[in-house]
Amino acid sequence: NTIVRDTPMTMLASATATSALTGKACSPNVVQWVTDAWAISHATSGAMLERGGDSWYFVTVNYALGNSIEADATAYIQSKGGKVLGSSKHPLGASDFSSFLLQAQASKAKVVALANAGPDTANSMKQAAEFNMRSQGQSLVAFLMFVNDVHAMGLKTAQGLLLTEAFYWDMNDETRAFAKRFAARMGGKMPSANQAGVYSATLAYLK
Repeated sequence: NTIVRDTPMTMLASATATSALTGKACSPNVVQWVTDAWAISHATSGAMLERGGDSWYFVTVNYALGNSIEADATAYIQSKGGKVLGSSKHPLGASDFSSFLLQAQASKAKVVALANAGPDTANSMKQAAEFNMRSQGQSLVAFLMFVNDVHAMGLKTAQGLLLTEAFYWDMNDETRAFAKRFAARMGGKMPSANQAGVYSATLAYLK
C-alpha cells in the first residue's frame, strides 16, 4: 500500500483482509476488493450474538490481520452488550495451540473465536476437536476460512463451525458456472473466495 500510494499504479487487494488498508493506511489508489476485517468480524459476530453467543474468547494470530479482526470484532461485540473474556496471541505458523485453547476453554466463554487464517485455523480446529470443546458447550467460529481449509481439516473436524464467506462456489447459478470452469482446469477443485477474488479483480482491471 505504501509502495503504490505515490505512484500512478492501482492496487486491487483481493487476498488480504486487514482493515488498515482502508483505515490508517488508506490510499486513493487502493481498493479492498473482496472483504476486510471489519466486514467479516461484524457479520460473524452478529450471527453469533443473535444465537445467544454473548461471551467471547479470542485465539489470535499476532500480526496485522489477526489484531485487526480481533479489534473490529471486540468493538462490535461490546457495542451490542456482549463480553470479551480474554485473548491469546500466537505466532504465525504455530504448530501447538494447546495452551491457547486451554485458556479459551478455562474462560467458559460461549464462543471461541479464531482470528487467524490458513494452516493456523486448520491446526486450531484439529486441536480444539481433541479437547472436545464443542461437546462442552463452546461454539467455535473462524473469521477467515475458505473451502480448501475445510477440505484440509476434514468435515468431522469442521462440523458445527460458523464462518463468513465473501464467495461460495455453490451460492447461485453464476458462482456455479465459474466454479465449473475453474474445476475443469484445477483437477476438480472448487475455487475459494481468494481465488474468485483474484479472478474478479483481474477481469475488472482488464475490462
